[in-house]
Amino acid sequence: MTTTIRDGFVGAVGRTPLIALPKLSAALGRTILGKAEFLNPGGSVKDRAALGMIAGFERRGELQPGGTIVEGTAGNTGIGITLAANARGYRAVIVMPDDQAPEKYALLRTYGAELHVVEAVAFTNEANYYHVARRLAESLPGAVWANQFENTDNRDAHERTTGPEISAQAGPRIDAFVAAAGTGGTIAGVGRALKAHEPSTRIVLADPGGSGLYAYIKTGTIATEGDSVAEGIGIKRITANFASAPIDDAVRVDDAAMVAMAHWLVREEGLFLGGSAALNVVAAARVANTLAPGSVVVTILCDGGERYRSRLYDAAWLTENGLTVEPDALALI
Repeated sequence: MTTTIRDGFVGAVGRTPLIALPKLSAALGRTILGKAEFLNPGGSVKDRAALGMIAGFERRGELQPGGTIVEGTAGNTGIGITLAANARGYRAVIVMPDDQAPEKYALLRTYGAELHVVEAVAFTNEANYYHVARRLAESLPGAVWANQFENTDNRDAHERTTGPEISAQAGPRIDAFVAAAGTGGTIAGVGRALKAHEPSTRIVLADPGGSGLYAYIKTGTIATEGDSVAEGIGIKRITANFASAPIDDAVRVDDAAMVAMAHWLVREEGLFLGGSAALNVVAAARVANTLAPGSVVVTILCDGGERYRSRLYDAAWLTENGLTVEPDALALI
C-alpha cells in the first residue's frame, strides 16, 4: 500500500478530483465534469490563487517572515490567504464589502484574520473595499497588497496547476471549458493551459446579471444588464488577469436558474455547492446542448454551500429577494 502524505495546508491545496455529474449528463446526452475545488482545505478554488500570490511575493523578496498580507475580497480569497498566512507565519488583514454572506465574515474571524467590513459601493468610489485594502497595505509596515484582480500570479497558479490537472484527469477530449470570472484568474489560467494542450477546446465565460463581461465578449464593449445575488463573480472592468483569457464565447445566467440548479444539485447529485458553482453548471449545460451528443464539458465547482446556507438555501431570504426554487432546474437550461 502506497501512502502519500501532503505537507500541511500548503501541500493539501490542489489535486482535487474531477467528478462527473451523472444525472445531469444522462439528461443532456453529454458528459458534464466538475473540478471539485470545494475540496481544497480552505473550501474553495481561491486557495490556489492565494498560494500563488503568496509564493510570488516570497520569490521576489517582497514578503518577509512575520510580514502582513492585505487583501480586498468577497470572502473566499480572504479565507485562502488567511489560512495560508497562518501556515506560513504571516498576518492577514482582510477587507470585505458589507453585502456578502454572513458565514464568510464569521469564518474569517474564526481563522484569525483582522477583518475590516466596509460599505458596498461602486469601484469608482474611493471607499470601495478594493481601494481601502490598497491604502491599508500602503500604511502598514512590512505589508504587501495581494491585489488578486491585477496580480497575474493568480492566473499563473491556475495555468500551472488547475489546467494541467484537468487535462490529465479528463483524458484526451475536452470539447469545452466553462467558468465564471471575478478576478478572471481561473478562466484565464485554465483556459491558457487547455488551449496549449488542445487548441480546439472552446473556452466559454459564464456571467451573472449586473456584470459587464458578457457584453464585452459578445460586442467588445463593457455593458451591464440586470443584477445578481451571486457573490464573488461578475465585474464591470477588465482586469489584468481577465485580459489574458482566451475566451471564445459567453453565456449569461440569471439568478432563477442559478438558485434552481443549486437546489437540484444537492437533491439529485448529492453536491452541496455555492452559487457560483451552480451558475457554472447551468452555463456548462447550456454550452453542452450546443455541442454534438457525447461531447465533454468541464466546469469549476468553486466552493461548497455551507457558507451560503443563510442565503441561497434559506427560504425566507430567497422570498425577500424575489427568488423561488423551481421544481426542475433542467427546465431552465
